[in-house]
Amino acid sequence: MNFETILSICLGIGLASASGFRVFLPVFALSLASYFNIIPLNESWSWIGGMPALISFGAAMIFEIVGYYIPFVDNLLDTIATPLAAIAGFVVMASTLVDVSPTITTILAIIAGGGTATAIQGLTTTTRLASSVKTAGLGNPIVSTTETGTAITLSSLAIFVPIIAVIVVVLIFGVMYWIFKKIKN
Repeated sequence: MNFETILSICLGIGLASASGFRVFLPVFALSLASYFNIIPLNESWSWIGGMPALISFGAAMIFEIVGYYIPFVDNLLDTIATPLAAIAGFVVMASTLVDVSPTITTILAIIAGGGTATAIQGLTTTTRLASSVKTAGLGNPIVSTTETGTAITLSSLAIFVPIIAVIVVVLIFGVMYWIFKKIKN
């Protein structure tokens, strides 16, 4: 396995994790980066870097971000975002794996892409639900801002310094484990 393959796996994991915070923001970032030839895409997924995809993902991203600031809509979005995050995680992982066999690409996209995005989405859903219960929804805009900021940060790191993005993802999972262990006890 060469260094470029490792970087593309790190890129995919970073973007998949960001998809757990905001579904369309990392896909838009990937589309933008591909459009400006910052990162290459797998041949099968090159359409993501086209102008129609860039416009579509940009519009979806704006609607998603705004929707999370509307009471009750945010909880509804969490319900539909869970399966969408898994799909987005799969897509960003599969599209960033260049020069990797289709079998390995699919396996990594399902496990590392979809799995990571779904795990992070589960965290965000749980956090929003707790915020809704404890603050009657008044704390949800803070949660939304934090999630959007994290998605922007992770997407940027994944595109420009993918290895650091994976380290941040590992830290996020470490904090998640520590919090859930503390709650369980």
